[in-house]
Amino acid sequence: MEHKSLDLVCFGRSSVDLYGQQVGGRLENMGSFAKYVGGSPANTAIGTARLGLKSGMITRVGDEHMGRFIRETMQAEGVDVQGIKTDPERLSALVILGIQDEDQFPLIFYREDCADMALCEADIDENLIASSRALLLSGTHLSTPTVAAASRKAIALAKKHDTKVVLDIDYRPNLWGLAGHGDGESRFIADANVSQHVQSFLPDIDLIVGTEEEFHIAAGCEDSLEALAIVRAMSMATLVCKRGAQGCRVFEGDIKGWVSGAEGPGFKVEVYNVLGAGDAFMSGLLRGWLGGEDWPTSCAYANACGAFAVSRHGCAPAVPSWQELEYFLEHGSAHHALRFDPVLNHIHRTTNRRNQHERLVAFAIDHRHQFTSWAQAAGKTPGHIDQFKQLAVQAAVQEAAYDSGFGMLVDDRTGRSALHQITSTQAWVGRPIESSGVFPLRLEAEGDIVQHLFDWPLNQTVKVLCPYRLDDDAATRQHHEELMIKLDKACRFTGHQWLLEIITARDDNTPAFEQVAPIMQHFYKLGVKPDWWKLEPALDPVYWRQVGEVIDAHDSHCQGVIVLGLNGTIEGISEAFNAASKQPWVKGFAIGRTLFAEAAQGWLQGHLDDAQAIKLMATNYRLIIAAWDNAQAQK
Repeated sequence: MEHKSLDLVCFGRSSVDLYGQQVGGRLENMGSFAKYVGGSPANTAIGTARLGLKSGMITRVGDEHMGRFIRETMQAEGVDVQGIKTDPERLSALVILGIQDEDQFPLIFYREDCADMALCEADIDENLIASSRALLLSGTHLSTPTVAAASRKAIALAKKHDTKVVLDIDYRPNLWGLAGHGDGESRFIADANVSQHVQSFLPDIDLIVGTEEEFHIAAGCEDSLEALAIVRAMSMATLVCKRGAQGCRVFEGDIKGWVSGAEGPGFKVEVYNVLGAGDAFMSGLLRGWLGGEDWPTSCAYANACGAFAVSRHGCAPAVPSWQELEYFLEHGSAHHALRFDPVLNHIHRTTNRRNQHERLVAFAIDHRHQFTSWAQAAGKTPGHIDQFKQLAVQAAVQEAAYDSGFGMLVDDRTGRSALHQITSTQAWVGRPIESSGVFPLRLEAEGDIVQHLFDWPLNQTVKVLCPYRLDDDAATRQHHEELMIKLDKACRFTGHQWLLEIITARDDNTPAFEQVAPIMQHFYKLGVKPDWWKLEPALDPVYWRQVGEVIDAHDSHCQGVIVLGLNGTIEGISEAFNAASKQPWVKGFAIGRTLFAEAAQGWLQGHLDDAQAIKLMATNYRLIIAAWDNAQAQK
């Protein structure tokens, strides 16, 4: 099967999960919710992609915002989405769920006539299944005639093309019509008809995975070993039985007691949230199985992934990356509650970013006090500034909308309309959080940073300009350090990426380049790990080498460095690009006044019309991008 382009295609359930963010109470008393992709097969598609497999998804989503969220999130996670169909008539499935205590995890399924349960035989792409080494089915998509027929067709195509078939029994009585809307967390209700129906699929399966209760429903028997033996009599599949805190057992042959099955090491961790643990387990198991590992190793992967899931909030978001799993298996954790391990959390956060950029060519239009001064001098209002910034967006989009590294820095105070406009695109968006032109630094919004950031869309990168020098007085340095520590913690909590811009230049506008690498090292030692650094444009390659060495030593998962302009000339900035080009951590630039200053002042004073201002900015932006590309070509 070396020619197959995918490792796994997951078939069936996909939804939006709204997870209660308050823990320890009834769903009735939860007041805010986090939004994640959900549904067992969708979770597993994301989980296996994070673990390095090439996974795809076959499902239906609604032709609405949540359907687009499911598709875009899965694509950003690296899942092949060509098998996701858009249903013009039905809504995407929705689940509302929460963590009440150690034993109760209430959830409500909104699945009446939902898009994914309308999957039919016509939706099955034979070429997609033929291109995959394995097909994963879940029990939910055996539960109605339409999805059962689609599942049978998928199995037949898998057999035709030598694609292994995996069944996650995934039994939810509620989804088989055996429990009421308020009993979504119910895991087992015996039903002879369900058992008989599931059994009709078993002979065609190569790998069957379930909890003890799920094997009970598959067998129609409530003794676990006897149930496994009944399933074995119907199927030659490898059977994997999940046993909670006791780990799992893998049976390739006859069932001769629990010791006849292979097992892997278990991990003692806090059980914070059982929802999604099975999907994380499946992700790890398939990573091992499809990666050619033996069963003890595959079980170790599965148990470790399950341990991460039970100790975190959410289902798919809890699954570790391959780097994170490797680190945990080698080093373990001193934290019983893995969600409090700072090293694992950093690896998890940075290796599961939705967008990893190897190139960033950003037009910076987040300046505020300069625009305010220019507008006042020209007798213009703040509204005129916002209008001009919309022209800047037009210029930037005109020149770089199709560039993979296109981005903009835009503020909310003088450029709100422009910010909203660019945030709704696929561009990288940076948004300043600091007050403009203020020293010592303070943030624009007073009060708690987390509370402030909850208003920010997650695709906005938090940018902070920190004026910092090693020769500042101790009180100023401490103020800036404490603020950066708070901001770092806040962004980790809210899920925003953030960019730390270090400015060493003072009134004479001359940077203290020799201080930049030591300043970065100092912040790292304080525990501050920004996703991006934005640094002054030095002409000395040694400066850039030292910057890279600091990142190498402290954060191998950093997104990188971008070069700022300091209102330099295009020629001078080009020289800085040439000096930085041999440093792999330098990924691009965020240039502002060099691109827009002449156009802004001319437009505000009435010397340039809209089209002339746009043309001038677009021309400058193109010259800067060309300078960056020329520097990269010479490295």
